[in-house]
Amino acid sequence: MSPLFRRKPSRDRLVTLIRKPGCHLCDDAQVVVEKVCGDLGVPWEQKDITEDRELHDEYWEQIPVVLVDGRQHTFWRVNEDRLRKALAD
Repeated sequence: MSPLFRRKPSRDRLVTLIRKPGCHLCDDAQVVVEKVCGDLGVPWEQKDITEDRELHDEYWEQIPVVLVDGRQHTFWRVNEDRLRKALAD
């Protein structure tokens, strides 16, 4: 099969949850990210907008924000099925 059509191995994927302390939507998003990434073996990280001025300026109205491989996937509410699909592509 051509390399263009192969799925990117999960070890090469990265999910980033951009959040802030005390945010209940962020807590909900983290539960979904932890579950999906755990099931699929995809690494994930979280970043706090209160500790990063650039992230704050870009995303403060949208948190929580989920990035997949550095590109914005979603914000506010994280849909488990949609995140699974994005990581399978």
